[in-house]
Amino acid sequence: QVQLVESGGGLVQAGGSLRLSCTASGRTFGTYAMGWFRQAPGKEREFVAAISSSGGSTKYADSVKGRFTISRNNAKNTVYLQLNSLKPEDTADYDCAAARTTDTRRVVISGRLYDYWGQGTQVTVSS
Repeated sequence: QVQLVESGGGLVQAGGSLRLSCTASGRTFGTYAMGWFRQAPGKEREFVAAISSSGGSTKYADSVKGRFTISRNNAKNTVYLQLNSLKPEDTADYDCAAARTTDTRRVVISGRLYDYWGQGTQVTVSS
């Protein structure tokens, strides 16, 4: 069992930045591919970014490419999402997720393939 705890959300003006963190319990963090998803009110959850267990491969949604950066520190059991040049349409609850994998290069895009989810952290971008 893995528990994920997100932090770092908040209220920011358009054009601003935030850094989200997701810390996992347990000693096997390095065997999980990680991802960030978001869900805005009245909308379906959408993929934001993902990173392989080794950290060597990443994938981004087109809507955030060039503005958001996903990274991880396996020694700290933590995955990060740096949000730059934020827009009002980035307002959402941001969730991190973990997927068991034996392929250190695997990046997981589909939410259905993730095994564990955090509770989320709210990001609100004002115009």
